[in-house]
Amino acid sequence: MSQPISPRSDSETVPSSAIGVFDSGVGGLSVLRAVRCELPHEHLIYVADQAHVPYGPRGLEEVRTFAVGITRFLLSQSVKLIVVACNTASAAALHHLREQFPGVPFVGMEPAVKPAAEHTQTGAVGVLATPATFQGELYSSVVERFAHDVKVYQDTCPGLVERIEAGDLQGTSTAAILKRAIDPMVQKGIDTIVLGCTHYPFVIPQIQNIAGPDVRVIDPAPAIARQVRRVLMNMNLTADSGGSPRVRFYTSGDLRRFRELLTALLGESGEVGKIRWGDGEIKRCKD
Repeated sequence: MSQPISPRSDSETVPSSAIGVFDSGVGGLSVLRAVRCELPHEHLIYVADQAHVPYGPRGLEEVRTFAVGITRFLLSQSVKLIVVACNTASAAALHHLREQFPGVPFVGMEPAVKPAAEHTQTGAVGVLATPATFQGELYSSVVERFAHDVKVYQDTCPGLVERIEAGDLQGTSTAAILKRAIDPMVQKGIDTIVLGCTHYPFVIPQIQNIAGPDVRVIDPAPAIARQVRRVLMNMNLTADSGGSPRVRFYTSGDLRRFRELLTALLGESGEVGKIRWGDGEIKRCKD
């Protein structure tokens, strides 16, 4: 049985409200992990839209529809800020979300091309991301503004998100995908790899092993967490240090599988609820 979700009233937004975080699947857990480290006293609500994972190959309009539906669900839970912990959703929908929900603070993902371009010694960097991220205006703008004097090599790593969603972090199939993407970049002299998908930090050991010790790997999650802190502080919405922070997880996919991945990726269990899509909206399912 399902319950329809009603919109949030802005008057319900208080420092003790939760931070909402969403992704197409478990990749955004890398961002949630960083936010918890930066803001250990905050309540968090995480939504994994595993019914539609991966977002990368989907059209921008379809991803935008998913992002709006998830945002409405999170606002019904009275969240005070929403982290779009998905590069594809950020590229497709972040501007649209800010227009449609003008009173809601959003923090989105931006490929870390700027720090890569600023610190490269060889003048060549690699970016691993999904097709939708590369096609988005956000990525093009970042490259144009900050990397015009740097050679940027790109790869979409087909199948990598699916391997990570399957919990295959160290298998031969995952290694083969990464090797095919990274080896040509290394041969062209890159000294930095930018992770343009929130799933990819979970295979950093594999990436580093293939790229070698002289190649820097940039995980954007810590920078995103610092931005969340800045936004909350500017709005006087940081949580008090007292109390026990609560983390709630929701998935539109298989509950058992999500719990297994939660243990594999974060080393913990948690409160996981089931949600489903209906008529373009998310409905919470009763146990």
